[in-house]
Amino acid sequence: MKNLLKPWQASRPPQPPPPGDVAADRALHRASVFEDIERGHSGWFWATDAAGCLSYISPAACERFGLAAEDLIGKPFTSLFETDPEHPGERSDRPLQFLFGAHARLADVTVRFVPDRCPAGARPAWWALSGQPKIDVARPGSDGAFHGYRGSARDITLEYERRIEDSRLAEFDSLTGLANRHRISRRFDAMLAAFKGTLRPVTLMMLDLDRFKQVNDTLGHPAGDELLRQVAQRLTRVVGTVGEIGRLGGDEFQILLPDIEDRGKLGELADKIIGLVSQPYRIDDNHVVIGVSIGMAIAPFDGGEREDIVRAADLALYAAKHGGRGQFRFYSADLKDEKEERRQLEEALREAISSVEGDADNWDEPQLAMVYQPVVRTDDHVVVGFEALMRWEHPQRGAIPPSVFIPVAEDTGMILQLGAWALRQAARDAAAWPHPLRIAVNVSAVQFAHPDFPRIVSDVLDSAGLDPERLELELTESVFMGDSETTDAAFKALKALGVRLALDDFGTGYSSLSYLRAAPFDKLKVDRSFVDSCTLSDQNSAKIIAAIIGLADALGMETTVEGVEAFDQRDVVCAKGARFIQGFLYSPPLEQAVLLERMAAGELRIPPEGPKRHRPERRSVYRRIGVIHEDHRYEALLRNLSATGARIEGLVGVPVGTSLVLDLGAGQLAVVTVSRSEDATIGVEFETPLVSDGAGGLVTRYRASSYALAAAARMVSTSAPQFLEVEVRKRA
Repeated sequence: MKNLLKPWQASRPPQPPPPGDVAADRALHRASVFEDIERGHSGWFWATDAAGCLSYISPAACERFGLAAEDLIGKPFTSLFETDPEHPGERSDRPLQFLFGAHARLADVTVRFVPDRCPAGARPAWWALSGQPKIDVARPGSDGAFHGYRGSARDITLEYERRIEDSRLAEFDSLTGLANRHRISRRFDAMLAAFKGTLRPVTLMMLDLDRFKQVNDTLGHPAGDELLRQVAQRLTRVVGTVGEIGRLGGDEFQILLPDIEDRGKLGELADKIIGLVSQPYRIDDNHVVIGVSIGMAIAPFDGGEREDIVRAADLALYAAKHGGRGQFRFYSADLKDEKEERRQLEEALREAISSVEGDADNWDEPQLAMVYQPVVRTDDHVVVGFEALMRWEHPQRGAIPPSVFIPVAEDTGMILQLGAWALRQAARDAAAWPHPLRIAVNVSAVQFAHPDFPRIVSDVLDSAGLDPERLELELTESVFMGDSETTDAAFKALKALGVRLALDDFGTGYSSLSYLRAAPFDKLKVDRSFVDSCTLSDQNSAKIIAAIIGLADALGMETTVEGVEAFDQRDVVCAKGARFIQGFLYSPPLEQAVLLERMAAGELRIPPEGPKRHRPERRSVYRRIGVIHEDHRYEALLRNLSATGARIEGLVGVPVGTSLVLDLGAGQLAVVTVSRSEDATIGVEFETPLVSDGAGGLVTRYRASSYALAAAARMVSTSAPQFLEVEVRKRA
């Protein structure tokens, strides 16, 4: 065999031995066996010299892959292969190099024959390599010199590709190609274990599609499957290489984001995902619109084990879904009772609906009421109509905002009762006005999709005796999801009644231009989110407002700009062509009794009154916090809060310009500077602005981990606050 492996003998056929030469006859027999093995593609042979360069390879192997032996002989053996990686696509030939460098025995080492390191035309293949180092130890006086390798190889390409496919099926979702529950869990465990020692963070996003079940129910499971495939493609486009996406099953997804803890960046990423997933989908001949809710938890701040983080992210997702949908939430400790809170809210809402319907006699007073906010003409400040807004005053809980109870009503089906009552009440109130002004009523997509909705509107008009031209139904783009024929039929039936239709929140949703072409809208309403930022020089909101107004004018539609609260905002929107405005600068929503009194007095002109400049909203709060200065920690009361500053009570004589660290709880530390000081009240400005928590609240971008806080506590009192301030500044 030693002679057989010499390259200069490889192509020479075995010569018949002299008669009677038994040893030569055996050698010829062995050579014939090896040749049969090679020609039968059962295996090949190879050899290297002491420098690790290929000195021999079976001719059959060269033929198998369309190569010539002279193209390979003399090349470093390890340059022709890469070792089987744990994950396909990740290249590494270091293990093979290590084995060669150590002169170790090779036993079925799986390697990929790398065509891009070989002449053009070489085909990729997977081999199982075996080999023995040839070390000269038999001769007396030998120094044990290494003379290279002698070995064999098997082509295992089909077997390997089958194994890869089996692995893919075991770890990846067959519908979307994303990681499945098993793989994403294993990857998460590996990240947590690897990151724990270095305190590196990893964020878990849990996603749940909104209104997916309705698509499945109306268009069928094949349409639902296609929708999931398109959602997976969009998620991959947004997340890219910064994280790994998995589909858990149904319409649930997870995203792992290693080394990201900045809640500002996470919120921006969540907003991008929500925006892209919420764009319309074309499935067969149907126009489908869905949404997505996102819950987020971050290790090690919200837990150290996978089960803890998953539970925390799930609670945050639950809060996002039942807080308005199309939103994101970060986990916080006060979410632990969210499910019980939801159950209680559902029960309370049923009672509230009963208080205004047939069981009203069983209640001291109705819990639900309609109030009306004026829509004002900008030229002369004259009221041209009102928007009806629902208010819920619970006997124990107090005022509950629509952003909280409307999603609950939609999820439980109570929105049909609630919406019908709102239409009846608004129509009755408008019919009692001495002036024939328009009344706009918001309509849920769930209401609009109900086949009886046009009939309900007709009954309301007849019962109240209201001119259909005075009723304006405000719809959002979500009404266009699902069956387009049903939607078109509803539009035709409503227009046949003579009511007006307005597209609410225009510019914040999906492919709005196609809706304007297809649906008979009379008005567009510019969303307040554009008004909030229209005075900022680094935003395009003012240009967007101008574009929407120009588009509406070209289509013969009216435009109302809502959410105007300051004179500088009014000046901008008027300069862009706004003719109708709705907002607190003119009036808050008014009760029916107040409206009737003003109309009787002829007060249909409302001059604007309010602040000259819009400033970021400050939220009134009442919260105990810690204030750290040098080597002292004080307890104080947080009274209001915005992204850039706060008002704090309980500290006396703090000079303006003093640097402090606020401990806002849950590891939230913020460096601030005192900008105002009067008696026991100070105003502070944040060195790094706070960011949205997705629920209307504000949080710090970063948090100090429990490990860092414990380390600070162990330090002496004079250095701990300084340590915290340095740590916060470093992370910000």
